Amino acid sequence: MTNTTKTIQELNLSDGFLFAKVMDDKEICRKVLEKILGISIREVSMPARQRTAAIPYEEKSMRFHAYDRKTVYNVEMECRNQEKAFLPKKARYYEESMDLDIISAGEYCGKLKKSFVIFICTFDPFSDGRHIYTFENRCREYPSLALGDEATKIFLNTKGTINDIDQEMQDLLSYMENTTDVFAAQAASPLVREIHKRVTEIKQNEDMADEYANYAVSFCESK
Repeated sequence: MTNTTKTIQELNLSDGFLFAKVMDDKEICRKVLEKILGISIREVSMPARQRTAAIPYEEKSMRFHAYDRKTVYNVEMECRNQEKAFLPKKARYYEESMDLDIISAGEYCGKLKKSFVIFICTFDPFSDGRHIYTFENRCREYPSLALGDEATKIFLNTKGTINDIDQEMQDLLSYMENTTDVFAAQAASPLVREIHKRVTEIKQNEDMADEYANYAVSFCESK
């Protein structure tokens, strides 16, 4: 996650602690998912999200689940460039895990929900310069034929160079690694400004500062 020399004021949204605290806000979570997916989401809940307290301080990723009535979302902030070769299998594992959370062995598979596995990466996972890579299952012999299993995997790249997203999405991805007052003030994205308001509240909250300090110290003591 973050370097032990960082203070809470120095954290970016790409740092696991801050990412988890911000995305714990259901309305922000909903709007971020809407922006990434380009769809309208009425409401989300997070009954099985991963809590910061359960994450080792040295981890460089933060994962959470979100649900609506017909869809399940798995979102992970991923900063481990050296492990990018394993991300496709990680996505496969998460997809299977989400399915098993919905139905038990032997249950009717028609109960499965539409699923999205989303990685927000601070590196280019496929080295093609894109900001977004979207995958779904299709017929190899007939590529226009989608399998229709309603399982989608999305990899976002904060360091993309191709003009493949709109300005608001570009602002959001850039903000992940430049979570500052200056950047938020000049960003064209209302979503970035809304997120930054929450970031500021977190960073100015004494209880949050204490929690973050304990979070960091617990790792140092375990080394």
